[in-house]
Amino acid sequence: MVKPRKKRNVLYPPWMHYFKPHGHRPFEPGDEVILTIDEYESIRLADHENMKQEEASKKMNISRPTFTRLVSGARKKIADAMVNGKTIKIEGGSYVFLRNRLVCMSCGNIWDIGGRKKVEYSCPACNSHNIDDIGRRFGRGRPRGRGHGRNPGMPGR
Repeated sequence: MVKPRKKRNVLYPPWMHYFKPHGHRPFEPGDEVILTIDEYESIRLADHENMKQEEASKKMNISRPTFTRLVSGARKKIADAMVNGKTIKIEGGSYVFLRNRLVCMSCGNIWDIGGRKKVEYSCPACNSHNIDDIGRRFGRGRPRGRGHGRNPGMPGR
C-alpha cells in the first residue's frame, strides 16, 4: 500500500490562480500547465524569498530532497509555459494554508485572518459583506484536486 502524501505547509493562498500569455495566439484547450499549490509555494520560497533549500523545506514541513523535486518540477512547468505560450493554472496538490486573507469586493481592502476557521465576513474598513475568501478559491488541498472540493464563489452566494 502506498504511503499517503504528507500535506505541505503553504503560508498564504496565491493572489492569482491563472496566468495566460498576451499575444496573437488564441487559447487552445490543452495549452495549459497545471502548477500545484505546493509547487507554487516552493517557487515563492526559493526564488522570490531567496531562501536556502534547507530552510524552505522546514517551512513547508517536507524533506530537503522533496523540496528540491518540487522546485525543479515547478521551474520546468513555468519554463514550458513561457517558451510554448501556454497558460499556467495554479490548483491542486497536497497542502494546508497556515494563514488566509480576505478581500473586500466593495472597497478593495485586504486583511489577514490568520489560521482561524470562523471569522466575521465583514470588511473592517467599510463594513461591507461583499467579501471574497482567497483560500476558498483553492479547495481543501486534496491531491490532484482538478476542481474537486472547490468553491470558487464568494461566501454567502
